[in-house]
Amino acid sequence: MSQSHDVPQSIIDHLKELRTRLLRSVIVVLVLFGILYVFSNELYGILSAPLRILVEEQAGQIIATGVASPFLVPFKLSFVAAVMLGMPFILYQLWAFIAPALYLHERRMMMPLFISSVILFYCGVLFTYFVVMPLVFGFFTSVGPDMVNIMPDIAAILDFSLKMFFAFGLAFEIPIATVLLIYSGITTVESLRRKRPYIFIGCFAIGMLVTPPDVFSQTILAVPMWLLFELGLVFAKWVKPLDREEEAEKAEDRE
Repeated sequence: MSQSHDVPQSIIDHLKELRTRLLRSVIVVLVLFGILYVFSNELYGILSAPLRILVEEQAGQIIATGVASPFLVPFKLSFVAAVMLGMPFILYQLWAFIAPALYLHERRMMMPLFISSVILFYCGVLFTYFVVMPLVFGFFTSVGPDMVNIMPDIAAILDFSLKMFFAFGLAFEIPIATVLLIYSGITTVESLRRKRPYIFIGCFAIGMLVTPPDVFSQTILAVPMWLLFELGLVFAKWVKPLDREEEAEKAEDRE
């Protein structure tokens, strides 16, 4: 059995390579941050648009209650957006670091998962912005008393939006998690099918923990999670579980 490396690298060589790849990732994020910060006000305008439109329709306005909020909020948004946009490059650096240690069949399995995970995360963010946020903000602004003027704080809007983005972005990774669980042999498709009722309840429990404390928001997250779990089961049918005995033999050959 041939090894993944022709010449084994020392720990120092691995640490140097890791440092180089981390440095590249940091540089890319900083460059993206510098570009995005120039347009930080416009970026925040895009982020707050789903709520700002509803607030203006009710003669309300978005305010800043903190002294430094007008500076810190766009700064934070630009940095988070830079990390999210740079995520494909960061994950590629991670992939390039660990790929030489993998066998060919492992690389064939992991590369599509890396690409799919990035795409699914972005799909979760887009789903949140175009579907979830208008529904949630519309619900929140419609249930309040008529005598109350709606004046949300810019920092609260950012924190709420980022929480929703990451919650749905991670929720959209459920198909990947399902495939990995089956590939690693931790569980099987049949076992997950039998546990559907528990997983369904678990989706609502997770929705309760990561969304605002109302049934509406929990349902909006729980239902897509459930559908994504079912999608993961569909793709998992074509996944061959890892043969641990075979992998043990390969590990012995490596040594």
